[in-house]
Amino acid sequence: MRARFHATTLGIALILAFGLGAWMSKQMAVSNNVDESVLPPLPNWALAPLPNFNRYQETEIRKAHFFAFLFPRVVLANARILKLRQHLQALQAKTTLNDRDKQWLRIQCKRLAIDAPIGSPEMYKLLDRRMDIVPPSLVLAQAANESGWGTSRFAREGNNLFGQWCFQSGCGIVPKQRADGASHEVASFDSPYQSIRSYITNLNRHTSYLKLRKMREALRDNNKFPSGISLAKGLGSYSQKGKTYVHDIMGMIRYNNLQYYDEKFKELMAGGLDDGTLSQLAQMMDNTKVPTGSGSTIKSG
Repeated sequence: MRARFHATTLGIALILAFGLGAWMSKQMAVSNNVDESVLPPLPNWALAPLPNFNRYQETEIRKAHFFAFLFPRVVLANARILKLRQHLQALQAKTTLNDRDKQWLRIQCKRLAIDAPIGSPEMYKLLDRRMDIVPPSLVLAQAANESGWGTSRFAREGNNLFGQWCFQSGCGIVPKQRADGASHEVASFDSPYQSIRSYITNLNRHTSYLKLRKMREALRDNNKFPSGISLAKGLGSYSQKGKTYVHDIMGMIRYNNLQYYDEKFKELMAGGLDDGTLSQLAQMMDNTKVPTGSGSTIKSG
């Protein structure tokens, strides 16, 4: 009987540690040039490079370490997005926007590919739809699928977990089997965290993922958490495999019990989205205190 990874013990350990375009569309590395003035500084551990997951010979052990490394970074990325949403809502409640407010909104509109008058109802509606989280289970499943559990050449050499492309010479790694006449490269990132942020921004801005964003918006409007299983249905344009890819991602979420991470993220958010909670989540704690996966359980079944 095949071994199956259950995330329960690992998830509990993490919580204790924290204290709290079709084919081309998936390939575009997106700038995360946000106005950092409303965000705490990134913790140093968020900039660490990808570990060598090839050193783990057993598949399930490799999975445990992969999830343990990525989950804190997914929480960090989502927490910072929630803090941006909080600032957006504060601006929407103001009767008059000052120059600094308008500049911040311009930066967000440019980053998320929104063409609407600054301060208009249309702008706020589009920003509310696009400035939002991606559930941890979906991030983890796609990272595992696209990077071979962190062992692909592009993951190892460029911290690229999602197969994102870039189109300026020297911006990344030239694929060995790139077609004649093609100019794309596989984007390189300073850290896996930056790859996660670029991937989330891609889902939040590209026209190919409008269906995903509308599903997430509908769930939020009904006070429901957007699970990875539900939003995976909006990934039909992420891969040439289309519906088969969607089924693969949903299968990875179910088989590896990744819904557990969605539940743990919801628990982290349960204290309310006040400024103090979001600041603590956004800053996290020193990486030396984050478990490496040794606390995970592996069971047969």
